[in-house]
This record gives sequence, structure tokens and C-alpha cells, in this order.
Amino acid sequence: MPNSSPSALFRDHLADPRRPAVRARISAQLTEQGLVTMDGLERREQVLGLARVLMKVNRHRDSDPDGLTVIRDTGRHQDRPGFAGLSSAELFPHTEGSALPVPPRLMLLALARAADSGGACVLVDGRAVYDDLLAGHPDAVEVLAEDRAGLFGTGSGTFSPVFAHPGGERIQVRLRLDELARFHPRVEPYLPALRAAIDRHRHALPLRAGQAYLLDNYRWLHARTAFGGGRVAYRALGDPQVGLTLPAGFSVGSALAAEPTEAPALVGGGAWR
Repeated sequence: MPNSSPSALFRDHLADPRRPAVRARISAQLTEQGLVTMDGLERREQVLGLARVLMKVNRHRDSDPDGLTVIRDTGRHQDRPGFAGLSSAELFPHTEGSALPVPPRLMLLALARAADSGGACVLVDGRAVYDDLLAGHPDAVEVLAEDRAGLFGTGSGTFSPVFAHPGGERIQVRLRLDELARFHPRVEPYLPALRAAIDRHRHALPLRAGQAYLLDNYRWLHARTAFGGGRVAYRALGDPQVGLTLPAGFSVGSALAAEPTEAPALVGGGAWR
């Protein structure tokens, strides 16, 4: 099967935030696919307005008072653990807020200014990774689902399974693999298989200014290639507003049908966050 193009990934998940009943479509699409792409978000107030319609926007360590975080190279955060998003370094696929007791359910990221070079978004469907491991390394899935499989964050951190089962047959993903991640000795032998599965299911999603994606943070991992120049993005984190129905986690066995696109290589010891 030929690989889908990055533009196809954006087009196939596109929803117009200006159309009536967009919340109902976004709710259905998030439940089924966990990902929505959007266009026409050129101004900060548009991003914030849409975020407030879809989620209860959470203030973050790095956010402005209104809850939006300006993602850019500050020139002050290079090589600081846990701050790679505010540098020009590459970000490897991760769950946003993985060290929090309860990570935010939704993440909206809108590109305000493209980088001079690099800076492409990269997404990984956690359901595809789960299905991949279940087929080739079922023991890995079992171990990664243990309650204390991972310890994320500084100090005492937060213990969490990588694949959690909150109820029924639905599954949630929580992951980081940077210097702020530690794993139970039973998990360590399976980390190479986990990394390889993630690499097999990376999708490139290069955005233009005004384009955005909204993802279910309990299903999709997100990343970014290293960049040069003044790349600026706006990010909102939060939980669904009342009326935006979104079942916890994802069901097994129906990951994104398109073949992964060839995302720009995430090389070296890039930061997992």
C-alpha cells in the first residue's frame, strides 16, 4: 500500500471550526480517530476562543494567564530537563503532561509562524503502537500495562502504566522516555521494541501558519523536529467542555488505516518530554 502524504493526513482529519455544529463533529471524530486538523486560526484570539469552546483550558507551568502557552525557542531552555519544548531542539513522541497525576485530555496546537527550516510536527497513533506490540510482542503489552511500569517527572514523580485500562476494553497511553522517565526493571528489556513500534508509526504533519491540530492526549503522542528560525505556535491544554462527549481511552484493533508517512528522522539523543 503506498504511503499517505502529509497533506492527506491533514485533509483526511480536517474540520472547519467556523461551521455550525462543529462541536458535534469534533466530538465524534475525536472518539473515533482521536485527531482533528483545522485551518484559518491566524490570530491568537481565534485559537483561545476555539480552545474555550472545546475544553476547560488549564493553566500550565509555562502558560500565559489566559492558559495559552507560546511555544518558541526562548534562548534560555536549551538542555534543561523538561523544557525542550521551549527550545529549538527536536522533541520525540510523548504524552503532554505525562508527569502530572492526571494529564490533560486534549491538546490544541496552532502554528502562528513557520520555522525557517525544520520544525515539522510529527504524530504517533498510540493505538497503532499498541496493536503493533500486541501482534509482535504481547509480553511487552502485559508488562507495560502494570501499574508501576513507569515513573515520570522529578522527585518522587508519578507512577503510571504506559498502557492503562481505565475500564472495559478501552486503553489510555502515557509515555515519555527522556531523562525524567524511569522504568521498572521488568520494563527495561521491552523498551527497544516500544521505541521501534513508535518509529514505525510516525506520521509527518507539516503545518502552515494558521493551521492546527487537536488531539486526544490519551491516545496520540506528539513530537517535533529540530528547527532554525522564529517558529511560534500556540498551545492549549484542558479537559473536554460539558457536552463534548469523549469516552476514556481508545478501543483496540482499529488504528489509523493510512500507512505511516515518512516523517523527518528524529536522530541522536533528542529530548523526550
